Amino acid sequence: MSFSYIIKESFSGFKRVKISGIITIFTITVSLLLLGVFLILLGNINDVVRNIRDRIEIEVFLADRLTQNEKDAIQKQIGSLSGVNDIKFVSKEEASKIFRQEFGEDINKVLDFNPLPESFKISLSDDYKNSEKVKQITAQLKNISGIDDVIYRKTLLELLDRRAKLFSEISLAVGIFIAIISVFLISNTIRLIIYSKRKIIETMKLVGATEKFIKTPFLIESLFHGLLAGIVAAAILFLLFNFILPFVGEDLLSKIVIRYYFYPGIILMGCLLSLIGGSLSIKIFIKNNRNI
Repeated sequence: MSFSYIIKESFSGFKRVKISGIITIFTITVSLLLLGVFLILLGNINDVVRNIRDRIEIEVFLADRLTQNEKDAIQKQIGSLSGVNDIKFVSKEEASKIFRQEFGEDINKVLDFNPLPESFKISLSDDYKNSEKVKQITAQLKNISGIDDVIYRKTLLELLDRRAKLFSEISLAVGIFIAIISVFLISNTIRLIIYSKRKIIETMKLVGATEKFIKTPFLIESLFHGLLAGIVAAAILFLLFNFILPFVGEDLLSKIVIRYYFYPGIILMGCLLSLIGGSLSIKIFIKNNRNI
């Protein structure tokens, strides 16, 4: 197989079918723009959900008149539970300060004494920040002697789990839908280029060319289409989120996070979608033309 011939044939489509090539690149670019905006929104919504989960803590209230040794023993038992990441002791005085910060009143002046119990604030590891795991840990905490009550934001966590699951399912469906539509459109436009070369393909087959030899130039051409479209889409998204949107509203943009690997990922995604679309169109064309 001649490498120079393959490269030459790969780029010959731009000369022979310029309009189809431009349409292909345009189609991939639009698909990547839709997919890129969708991924940015998805990533930022997931970050918001993650930040909310990070703020959720379990608070363990201790019984009155425990000795220091008993408190230390309780803390040790809590620390031995799976999923516990950090434990912070809150004294009656600290609880009073927290009450004053949240409600603006000094509870010692209102009641002439401090009725707030001592407690432990427990933060969990990432794998345990869901309602099912927290429920299991809460049940274990309630069995520890010396613990009077255990509370956490149960309603919020359960609501978050339900909404996060629903959002993940919708996101997956939308992502798959956009990818399938993209591959379908790309496949159809690339098929025009292949069809324009059908006579050449038939001649190559007659002189003994293998299917691999025939397919390779089209795959390289598809890859090049995807590369160009990926670069264009990445450039448009970069300009949009770094130069255009700041004029619309800085407050909104400041909350949008785009990670450093996003733009190279868009380019790679363009190459991947184009390769899949090109490969699919070649297979369909050969299948429908038995004489090739």
